[in-house]
Amino acid sequence: MPISTALVTTDRPARYLKQLISHLGHKTTTRLLDDTRGTVTVTAGTCALSAGPDGLRLLADAADLEGLARVQDVVARHLVRFATQEELSVDWTEPMAGGDLDILDPVVDDYLLSHCTPADEVLRQLAATTREATGSASGMQVSHDEGVLLTMLTRLVGATFAVEVGTFTGYSSLCVARGLAEGGRLLTCDVSEEWTAIARTAWEQAGVADRIDLKVGAAVETLRALPEEPLIDIAFIDADKDSYPVYYEEIVRRLRPGGLVVLDNVFLGGRVFDPAYQEAHHLAIRELNDFIAGDERVESVMLPVRDGVTLARRR
Repeated sequence: MPISTALVTTDRPARYLKQLISHLGHKTTTRLLDDTRGTVTVTAGTCALSAGPDGLRLLADAADLEGLARVQDVVARHLVRFATQEELSVDWTEPMAGGDLDILDPVVDDYLLSHCTPADEVLRQLAATTREATGSASGMQVSHDEGVLLTMLTRLVGATFAVEVGTFTGYSSLCVARGLAEGGRLLTCDVSEEWTAIARTAWEQAGVADRIDLKVGAAVETLRALPEEPLIDIAFIDADKDSYPVYYEEIVRRLRPGGLVVLDNVFLGGRVFDPAYQEAHHLAIRELNDFIAGDERVESVMLPVRDGVTLARRR
């Protein structure tokens, strides 16, 4: 459950960061990521440190409140001890769960949607139909600004062959299909005949049905049936989170140099930040996020778009 932060006001944030990493490295596991970022990991949990113009920022997390208190104590006690030329104050925020984080403030949400290419009638109608037909499950549909991003990315890579894992009612499929180069095709996978029936109607209305191949069934089997050579220009993964690592691996090995894989929901509503969440999908996404960051086959960036979007480009 617990995550807590602190901002330590000082003119020497980088100096204290390096001192903490160096000193605690003899007793715990530490990493100096660069001159301004590092981590301290003790048995109870982890503290990430970052030096900025406003001071030293600390972010502590642990599996429970007792563990969080230990992490806070270790970091704060040593930090204050190092400060021989000034008096530092380490004031931690109240602990909160990752699932309680406000990933996207409503004010920001409205501003984003007001400042991107607007949805046309087909997309607006599809969004309305999805809400009516799927109820609370409609939250699985990508937001319009993310749809615009998918169209733009598809165009930027000049995609002629795209793959999607997780069709739902077809909003993201429609957006990807619209970005394909002339003669391009999209292979999209889902397990629901009911939801994809809505998608088929929207694709027909948008005039892109002739460039979309829908496969209903286990996506991993569809992916493994593809040729082994690198033929995918862009892929979008937005399906069952437990299987993300498998989908990613099957796609990356078939991604052409310069090709792009886009993964949605890599924040899991903030739960990926909180080690207290230990269900299978939390572990799968957390481990995949770490894996992609170190995957030498790709260059990657994680964006704070909606519920977190990772872009990984094949080298």
